[in-house]
Amino acid sequence: MSFADVMQEDRRLTILKGLEPAAGYRAAQFVLARWCEQFGHVVSQDRLRQDLAWLAEQGLIKLETPEGVYVATLTARGLDVATGRAVVPGVAKPQLV
Repeated sequence: MSFADVMQEDRRLTILKGLEPAAGYRAAQFVLARWCEQFGHVVSQDRLRQDLAWLAEQGLIKLETPEGVYVATLTARGLDVATGRAVVPGVAKPQLV
């Protein structure tokens, strides 16, 4: 696995973990971008949108685009992955302490 793969998997987990405490498990792409930056993932809006689309394809989030802004909502399956109760290839496993 390459360093880029590790970063991608961790970024996807970071997105899911960011939605977990959000009101209604929901947040806009700009909020998620700021959340990711706090954990060392400074990415373009295009890269973030690609990650969001991939997470939606996996059924981990629901994605809406009102006014062209991506808004993600965590699904039950996504919550299971964020908390380590389920595993999805392409998303890092959370470090349980």
